[in-house]
Order: sequence, then structure tokens, then C-alpha cells
Amino acid sequence: MRASEVIQDDVTQVVSDDLFEMANLRQNQTGIAGTIYISTQQASHGPRVKYYVNRPGAGVPYFSVSIEPTPAIVENSLPQNIVSRMSPQVIEWVKLNHDKLRNFWFKGTTWFDDEVTAFKDSLAKLPSRRERRQSPRT
Repeated sequence: MRASEVIQDDVTQVVSDDLFEMANLRQNQTGIAGTIYISTQQASHGPRVKYYVNRPGAGVPYFSVSIEPTPAIVENSLPQNIVSRMSPQVIEWVKLNHDKLRNFWFKGTTWFDDEVTAFKDSLAKLPSRRERRQSPRT
């Protein structure tokens, strides 16, 4: 085997091991002030989304919420007052979109761009406080 073949094999292995899709969703897409980062499976942890107060980036504080039937905070680097205020909204949004988010986490790396766009467009927005107050109680 030539050196170029070895390098190509190593590159192919790295690309296939690290392939993932991600999106940073804004308030107009989620109904939540701030940014929600969604992705396909990464690392060895379970399905999750991340919440950022503003724009995400390396070293920017966030909290993570598990994508489970009963979502919970699984990681946090934000001040407690922000987590207390924002986590109920993010948890509710994850509940609203649970099945779609899990499908994206586990299968999204096989999707074409138009499928990723359709997925993002299909995500439910969290109703505003006004909309929640105005909805009839059953």
C-alpha cells in the first residue's frame, strides 16, 4: 500500500466517524428567545439540544436538554437565574418536537438538504405567553 492510499483511508475514516448535521434555530423558528442548537448524533452522549442566550460559539455558555419523553437538563454552564427562566420553555419545546428531534438525531446524517429544510420547517413553535393565556382551557 502506498502512503497516499494510507492517508486517503485515514481521511475517509475520520470523515465517516465525524459526520453530522446541525442547525442554530432562532426565536422565529422556536418561539423561544435565544438560540436552540440541534444536531444529529455527536460524541457518545444521548440525544440533546443546546440552548444559548445569544449566538452559539466555542466557549459560549449554554445548557443542554435531553431529547426524551420527559426532557431534563443534562449539562449547564449558564447562570442559574437564566436556567430557571428559560429551561421550562426549552423543555416544553423539546416535548412538542420530541419524535422529530429524535429522528433527526439518529437518522439526519442520511438526509438530503431539502429533507433537512423540511424537517426544520415542520418543527412546532412554542406558543407565546399571550397565545397560551388566550387558548381555551379544557
